[in-house]
Amino acid sequence: MIRTLLSVCIFLAVAACGGDDEGQQVSTQSANTGDQRVAKALFGAAGRPSDQRSEPFGGYARGCQAGAVELAETGPTWQAMRLSRNRNWAQPETVDFVKDLSRFAATQVGWEGLYVGDMSQPRGGPMLTGHRSHQTGLDADIWMLPPKRLNLSRTERENLSSISLRRSAGAYTNDNWSQQHMNILREAASDPRVARIFVFPGAKVAMCNTATGDRSWLRKIRPWWGHHYHFHVRLNCPAGDRGCENQAPPPAGDGCADADRWVRDILNPPAPDPNAPAPKPRRELTMARLPAQCSSVLTSN
Repeated sequence: MIRTLLSVCIFLAVAACGGDDEGQQVSTQSANTGDQRVAKALFGAAGRPSDQRSEPFGGYARGCQAGAVELAETGPTWQAMRLSRNRNWAQPETVDFVKDLSRFAATQVGWEGLYVGDMSQPRGGPMLTGHRSHQTGLDADIWMLPPKRLNLSRTERENLSSISLRRSAGAYTNDNWSQQHMNILREAASDPRVARIFVFPGAKVAMCNTATGDRSWLRKIRPWWGHHYHFHVRLNCPAGDRGCENQAPPPAGDGCADADRWVRDILNPPAPDPNAPAPKPRRELTMARLPAQCSSVLTSN
């Protein structure tokens, strides 16, 4: 089954294939009946958060967020990157997590801190470009580039690039991979607020091969396409937020055998299944397909 799934992904380039897809979880609470406005155009135009209690609605790839808070553009141990995108907004739990992880990087790993990529738009929802997920304020991208300084100008943040850690299309790590990267990923995955972390398959295999002692944190590290310039952290729904939908938990175990299969299929791609159905065109997310609460999030304030 996994080989069939990977065959479809590799040869048809269907980014939405199941498994641990970072955009997999979708909301089943849509109730904006008949509203066919394109959601990404509306949420992409919202420059400020809603004047509401902080709360995520729906799933990571079909939802929105009320009462988002801003990750400050610069802090003592972090800098938000690509400020022109206005995606340094999230739920309070996500902002707190990023601050905590950046403090760990600065005090325990030897980095200056962290460069933080995309989180969410001010009111969440689908984006005009890029991610399918990052819609509920519970996702954050952390750059693989160790910061040399934390006083970058806005222009520098637009033009500086992260570094890739992958080799052989993601089957292995390259010379940029370090014990510091592994320590930061282990700290992130050990945090009870975290549901899973997406990273390229070679990094997961490298960690499986060297991790000692308690290996339970490896379960949350999930191989996925891309994710070699950054790793993607996804938080659990905050306790008590009934409008938020968690993704199904990762399978039991450390997931290392699954990562090995990913690598084998990268190095020796399985033949396409001639009986596999043609991929269906991805439907545009309209307001009618988002949770009902997203209408009030969009119109608040």
